[in-house]
Amino acid sequence: MTMPALVPTLDHLRRAYAETSKATQVTPLLESAALARQTGAARVFVKPESLQWAGSFKVRGAYWRLKKLSPVEAKRGVVAYSSGNFAQGLAAAGQALGVPVTIVMPIDAPAAKRDATAGYGATVVLTDHGDRAREEVASERARQISADENLTLLHPFDDPEIVAGQAGAGLEALDQLAAKGATADVLFCSIGGGGLIGGVALAFHYLSPQTRLLGVEPEGFHGMGTSLAHGQIETMPLGPKSICDGLMARRPGEAPFAAAKRAGVTGITVRDAAVRRAMKMAFERMKLVLEPSGAASLAALLEGEQDVKGKTVVVVATGGNVSLPDFMVHVDAA
Repeated sequence: MTMPALVPTLDHLRRAYAETSKATQVTPLLESAALARQTGAARVFVKPESLQWAGSFKVRGAYWRLKKLSPVEAKRGVVAYSSGNFAQGLAAAGQALGVPVTIVMPIDAPAAKRDATAGYGATVVLTDHGDRAREEVASERARQISADENLTLLHPFDDPEIVAGQAGAGLEALDQLAAKGATADVLFCSIGGGGLIGGVALAFHYLSPQTRLLGVEPEGFHGMGTSLAHGQIETMPLGPKSICDGLMARRPGEAPFAAAKRAGVTGITVRDAAVRRAMKMAFERMKLVLEPSGAASLAALLEGEQDVKGKTVVVVATGGNVSLPDFMVHVDAA
């Protein structure tokens, strides 16, 4: 019988943030009058986690998870699988804490993310998944390496401690909102496996319960939204790829699902074309370089399918790990 996933308490989130804030940057909360005018919202704030160490929010959860290792585990090292941003975050956290890190990445993960992961000192192992789901192949290889080399196996999102660590982005945003005399009516946050939405949603659930929490997924990869709607975890069938490379998980993790369910998250989807337009808008109007996955939440706001008129909106822009050629291809196609 599967044990129910632990949902971190507010005290748990705060303890994690007190530790991770020693090693992470405070990313700004940028107000955009242009976005407010375009959407009819009263105020729109964007939190660009693309400006975080290693280019995304992932270092928050990775650092906290490594701090929870025993001294023996930390000395031996860890192994995980990731298409890119968790890889970079974990590698950066491992470098900061002196923990050896091995990352298994799909062979079609963006080259910029592979190179950056290796640049932080991690050992990168590539897997060719063929017609199989790439996360299945990569996770199998990571489990095998864990067994062969006696490394602690870490999951990129399905871990209550990862959820607790990622919540720092939400706690930080809430403090920044309070400093600006604002409270959020609506929050847009993207979902891959769900570690970020789980943590951020819990932070807002505990401290800003009036906020409507919207989790954004690419079409065809809306496992969290479907699971929340049906009240149980479901797996999406294999389908066409999305440009949102970091959001192509086919099912949410148990820990993130439990957190998102507790917080009352509603899942919505976004199309690739909208993501490209959001990348262009963020660059031209806010001077932010966002990767497709990092722009998904902004795309959902700009699509206008959610009623934000007269509301105060927060958008978590989750990452900016994209090469210049890839960025230009997406923006030119917008």
